[in-house]
Amino acid sequence: MNTALTTVLQDTSSTRIMGIINVTPDSFFDGGRYDSPGAAATHAARLASDGAHILDVGGESSRPGAAPVSPDEELRRVMPAIEAAVATGLPVSIDTYRAETARHALAAGAVMVNDITGLRGDDDMAGVVAEFNAFCVIMHMKGNPQTMQHNPEYKDVVGDIEAFFVERIACAHERGITGERIWLDPGFGFGKTAQQNLELLRRLDEFKKLGFPLLIGTSNKSTIGAVLNASPLERAYGTAATVALAISKGVHCVRVHDVKAMAQVARMSDAALRGRIIGNA
Repeated sequence: MNTALTTVLQDTSSTRIMGIINVTPDSFFDGGRYDSPGAAATHAARLASDGAHILDVGGESSRPGAAPVSPDEELRRVMPAIEAAVATGLPVSIDTYRAETARHALAAGAVMVNDITGLRGDDDMAGVVAEFNAFCVIMHMKGNPQTMQHNPEYKDVVGDIEAFFVERIACAHERGITGERIWLDPGFGFGKTAQQNLELLRRLDEFKKLGFPLLIGTSNKSTIGAVLNASPLERAYGTAATVALAISKGVHCVRVHDVKAMAQVARMSDAALRGRIIGNA
């Protein structure tokens, strides 16, 4: 793997910004905007210039109730966008739970797999990640996108997710994924009620004891809409509040749609928390 890209991912001098490239017709926020190769390439270049550190390409919507697409359709959607994202020179993540999609993306230059199933969706995924020595985001989700919002229950939302992480990390290690390549995502909005999501935000710092970088994606999600009575296109300020709070709780990376605005939120939060003005790195 390119050492420079690894350095960008592991840099702790400032919060990492992951820019979202959805090449889907049905994502809850930007479905259909970037599902042509030209639009995806233009969007990738814009996210890079707006301050993204990482670009995350996804070809299957994971919004509540979303139907899965075929493996061939996912590949058809993501590969032109992966190539365009790699051309920006930034580290590229493939948002998939399918090992074959991950393999094609990693072979084309992606360096991270963002797996919403936490390596449970495809038995071959961990092996592919290990084969390429790729970074891997292990995300928590209760159920699947079709069922995850059907009355999700927890004894303790943070404790239950922590136990899930411990088990998944052990599985990743057994399959050859080294600890330095693992990131954790508690799955804000994936099989959690609005109240559970808010509790998760308040207690994010409790995951730090696991010793792995934390990623969180709150951008424009329905919990923000529930609090503010706002549509997806009216949730920018609510997103900014969640990003600032997450950074104050020690997250390493925030996954966002509006990179330019949230990069400013992150820089201001970093400066206040660290007591120094931080540059654009």
